[in-house]
Amino acid sequence: MADPASYRPPPGSIPVQPGVYRFSDAHGRVIYVGKAKSLRSRLTSYFADIAGLHPRTRQMVTTAAKVEWTVVATEVEALQLEYNWIKEFDPRFNVRYRDDKSYPVLAVTLNEEYPRLMVYRGPRRKGVRYFGPYSHAWAIRETLDLLTRVFPARTCSAGVFKRHSQIERPCLLGYIDKCSAPCVGRVSAEQHRQIVVDFCDFLSGKTDRFARDLERQMNAAAEELDFERAARLRDDLGALRRALEKQAVVLGDGTDADVVAFADDDLQAAVQVFHVRGGRVRGQRGWIVEKPADPGDSAEAALVEQFLTQFYGAEAELGGPPEVELGGAADESINPVPKEVLVPCLPPNARELTDWLSGLRGSRVALRVPQRGDKRALADTVHRNAQDALQQHKLRRAGDFTARSAALQNIQESLGLADAPLRIECVDISHVQGTDVVGSLVVFEDGLPRKSDYRHFAIREAAGDGRSDDVASIAEVTRRRFLRHLRDTETLDAATEAASEPEIKPRRFAYPPNLFVVDGGVPQVNAAQAVLDDLGVTDVAVIGLAKRLEEVWVPGEADPVILPRNSEGLYLLQRVRDEAHRFAISYHRSKRSKRMTASALDAVRGLGETRRKALVTHFGSVARLRQASVEEITEVPGIGAATAAAVLEALGAAQTGTSADVVGDDAQQAAL
Repeated sequence: MADPASYRPPPGSIPVQPGVYRFSDAHGRVIYVGKAKSLRSRLTSYFADIAGLHPRTRQMVTTAAKVEWTVVATEVEALQLEYNWIKEFDPRFNVRYRDDKSYPVLAVTLNEEYPRLMVYRGPRRKGVRYFGPYSHAWAIRETLDLLTRVFPARTCSAGVFKRHSQIERPCLLGYIDKCSAPCVGRVSAEQHRQIVVDFCDFLSGKTDRFARDLERQMNAAAEELDFERAARLRDDLGALRRALEKQAVVLGDGTDADVVAFADDDLQAAVQVFHVRGGRVRGQRGWIVEKPADPGDSAEAALVEQFLTQFYGAEAELGGPPEVELGGAADESINPVPKEVLVPCLPPNARELTDWLSGLRGSRVALRVPQRGDKRALADTVHRNAQDALQQHKLRRAGDFTARSAALQNIQESLGLADAPLRIECVDISHVQGTDVVGSLVVFEDGLPRKSDYRHFAIREAAGDGRSDDVASIAEVTRRRFLRHLRDTETLDAATEAASEPEIKPRRFAYPPNLFVVDGGVPQVNAAQAVLDDLGVTDVAVIGLAKRLEEVWVPGEADPVILPRNSEGLYLLQRVRDEAHRFAISYHRSKRSKRMTASALDAVRGLGETRRKALVTHFGSVARLRQASVEEITEVPGIGAATAAAVLEALGAAQTGTSADVVGDDAQQAAL
């Protein structure tokens, strides 16, 4: 634990201009980024009596080993630079709004010749239009089920679309008129795109025109005594109205706004956002975040500022207008920044935030606090949702933070470490009788998995069998991991010597773990420790966690460390070990499956590399090739009936062998 006084800059050296600052730890890793109107005033507050700081701020300043800053001309520039640095360095002490990718959206792939409607999670892509987010994927499927009666657009995957194009028969949705079946030419590409454009217009709020058109067509069909068509149009009109009922009208003036509310306690805050487009609530999102460590502003004002910069900065990058225009005119609903943002309070730099948001949108944005009327009532509703979300989170996660802190402290005391192991890495090896040997490396920070730092290794040096395989593999993975650490550290040090403020970003493995865990006992632990000694790495503690009795082995000790079965420290170590085992098994199975499939095709007599590639390209994957018939395989140029039969026979044998191996592997795991 560092003393903040050891790296405190001389008071006269800190400028009074606005700027952005960053705290880094002893390994050069940026752990916090902030901005200030006056750098001198803000940074001085961090070096006051640490006993009076917020617990999160106190932990940050005692973890840091250096502070740097960059002076800018205006606060708007500071906002942009702060957002860019948070995105680049991913500081662990900054508030993170990362749960957005877990919310499903309705995606329309306008960048394809035949656009597709689908449920989607993940980062935004250009040329794709998104509606939502929805709280559940089933809500999207329910909406699609209603609206494809009226807008029969394609919802199938590329593989299904291609297969039905080849067999010239539509799928079930095409037969029941919930798809216009462009795969078999029932409609042209232009006609299908117009159906999709109408679908997007309807979800964008242009609903009255479609309802009036359907009602007019229904009445016309009834007057012509075409009662069957009139009944079908009546059902379509009912489907439209049911879809509209799912989007409550809350504001009658066609408001385009995001309504933001917070509910917080001493350590955490719940954030809720209602997206209102065309006067209707089109989506809702929520996060649970740790409160900012920055002591400069009030808690709620700091939350508002952090949310606006991070959320809309990311939305503007990922959710910009698609490359394909709808109807030739720019569509207002696809702009990620609304005309109005309603917040519970205005931060001190509200004017600069407004200018920055207006720049992202391309037109003026209003940032204000609703005082009365429908907007105030909606803001109260959003706040009640935030309070309920925080309460539910605390009920689900009661004691989680305390348990993680207790687990890290328990490990520190049991192993006699100088500091709590805030970063734990674990290695595991997976193979079947010495074949397809792979290793995994998982990373836990603050007791939680950091999956972006996970790595897997294809073992090159394993030889022999039994325990010696595992020992050699553990040694190889350890050596490769810490050689990378030493290389990255040398690169960072060279950059630091070359410039007073290096612009190079520290690599993920430029800093070592506090605790390195191997799955195994004395041989594995000694092998890992020998590698570290050989490389000159002295600031990493190594232990082994054996499965049989869950004992902890320390290098050079004759007896293991026995942690109580109900201790939080043992629970955390078991979780880390099990996660490494899961990650290794997943990679091993995928590698073995690819090898067995490739070897199966290699065994087909007369099937060279060119025709193997043609087969996989034609069917899209080996799984689809395995499901094809002899007649479908012979449609590939150069493939005859005898070769097609041999391919199916070889793939069938490979599938049977793979299944048997997996069953045996699962049984072995169950026995352990």
